[in-house]
Amino acid sequence: MCVYAGIVRVTFMAKKNQSSNMTQSAAIASASELGMRYGEQVLLDGATLAIHEGERIGLVGRNGCGKSTFLKIVAGELKPDSGKLAHRKDLIIGYLHQTFELDESATVMENVLSGAKHITDLIEEYENLDAESNKSGDLLDKITHLDGWSLEQRAESLLNHLHAPAAENQVATLSGGEKRRVALCRALLARPDFLILDEPTNHLDTEAIEWLEVFLSRYKGACLFVTHDRYFLDRIATRMVELFRGEFISYQGNYTDYLLSRAERMATEELQEHKRQRFLKKELDWVRRAPKARGSKAKSRIDAYFEVADKDAPEQDLDVDLIIPPAPRLANKIIELRDVGMGFDGRRLFDHLDLDLEEGQRIGIVGRNGLGKSTLIKIMLGELQADRGTVEIGKRTQINYVDQNRLALDDSKSVWEDVGEGSEHVRLGEETISLRSYLKRFLFTDDRINTKIELLSGGERSRVLLAKILKRGGNVIVLDEPTNDLDLGTLRMLEEALTTYKGCVIAVSHDRYFLNRVCNGILAFEGDGVVKYNVGNYDYYLEKREERGQGEKASVAAGATESKQKKAQQPARKLKWAEEKELEGMEDVILAAEEEAGAMENSFAAADFYEKHKDDWKELEDDLAVKKKNIVELYARWEELASLKSAYEG
Repeated sequence: MCVYAGIVRVTFMAKKNQSSNMTQSAAIASASELGMRYGEQVLLDGATLAIHEGERIGLVGRNGCGKSTFLKIVAGELKPDSGKLAHRKDLIIGYLHQTFELDESATVMENVLSGAKHITDLIEEYENLDAESNKSGDLLDKITHLDGWSLEQRAESLLNHLHAPAAENQVATLSGGEKRRVALCRALLARPDFLILDEPTNHLDTEAIEWLEVFLSRYKGACLFVTHDRYFLDRIATRMVELFRGEFISYQGNYTDYLLSRAERMATEELQEHKRQRFLKKELDWVRRAPKARGSKAKSRIDAYFEVADKDAPEQDLDVDLIIPPAPRLANKIIELRDVGMGFDGRRLFDHLDLDLEEGQRIGIVGRNGLGKSTLIKIMLGELQADRGTVEIGKRTQINYVDQNRLALDDSKSVWEDVGEGSEHVRLGEETISLRSYLKRFLFTDDRINTKIELLSGGERSRVLLAKILKRGGNVIVLDEPTNDLDLGTLRMLEEALTTYKGCVIAVSHDRYFLNRVCNGILAFEGDGVVKYNVGNYDYYLEKREERGQGEKASVAAGATESKQKKAQQPARKLKWAEEKELEGMEDVILAAEEEAGAMENSFAAADFYEKHKDDWKELEDDLAVKKKNIVELYARWEELASLKSAYEG
């Protein structure tokens, strides 16, 4: 039975997309009337959804509402308390778990290849068959259909584009962010029919995120993903599904379409509720004035009143009321860097870096992983000593640092105990509020306030950390990847709080939306030790970088033109005897080189190439690349000699 994606509580879709459901492709997976709860918390309550071929569904909702739980259920890792889940027969699923596990004793490449075990098992079976086996033809067809002979090349390509560690590295030596990139490569490798991704952009730099966007936009399978990256949702999603109060609400289109349609739906619900309240008020006046109902008409009217009165008002989706304590007054000198440089293991991360932090400045630090962003933060905080230059911190500067690993939470304590740290009140500048009121602003209800930390979802833990950290105050807030694990509503509130904050903000982030909305300056690590500072947000930095790149290209082109002109001004010379002989035989040499390279390319196209050359295919590929480069150089040499001869004879 195929259960079509619907809206359980209220059906509302963008008008321009209302007809799109009429031509939906077949469902590859469907969830019907799912129910799931943890203790008193209800996560899924009659949730129904179908996922169709080729769809890219962005799943959104509050942290702790059950998004990751639903992904586990769809991936087959968790059974719901009630309801049914159906998959298409032989459906191949790739899953990036939020709390993934890797084989610590294996290499990066071995872990990535484990994501295509169904293919590597076929290859192993094929290689162990007798040469005369009738099964070999079927296995070869399956492996070829799955593009199995190119698994290692695809794995290397993924590792390269997602800026993951080297293939031969041991996983046990990697950082948390590096392991996550390896896990993402593993999920993408097999090109599964159904890809499930839980926060795929976490710990990816902007370049890798942009590559992943292109990859998924061309991906032919279905994809269900949870992410806080709003640009990613806008560019990838073809349908948005909101998990709200245990039920699914579906919206056709991307994240922008979802915001518009959701606002329209909520306005409609608000209008309906206003009409309901007006009807109840009018009917209540009548009930109070009317004599005891004797006739059927009066009784029917009273019954209608109570029927409407028994209906619940639409539930409101509350936002976090993020509080950052007022910033203490800053001195003229806040943080100053003069000619700062740092290197590790013979590699220079950056040099000659100057920076003066000013009041109201909100700097976004961007760049690929491993270029030195977190190192710079530690130097600014005095946790690391730069190997050149000076760092000065003003006497009134109070730094509140939210690091990449965050503060440690005590799983044995409740939210109340861990955030309160023995106090029942929170000091916010000149104001003091109760701890309970403070936690309610972070969307912790009375029952969740007393819940143990170990029982919270990943998103709820992030809210606890924010509540714990931000109450410390300070006038310089330093954030390292602040958007990881926060839901979209909390992110909006964090951004609004930071933009109105009177102190300074320094944020290391790959979230382009966050950088555009919050930052008024960008410090960009561009590689090879180059660090550039631009006033303005991230989009403005990209615009200026493009202009800078065009200018550099123009300079190179001008230099090349000048070089040609100088050569043209030099007197023509006669070819030497050896050059004459070289030119005479050049055509034959090029023809032979092209025939040799062509023969190698034909051998690569053979169906059994990787079977025959399983031990040396990489060396052969490198050899072909060298031959092609040699042909280009031969043509250049031929043109050079012919030009010299023509110039002399002319």
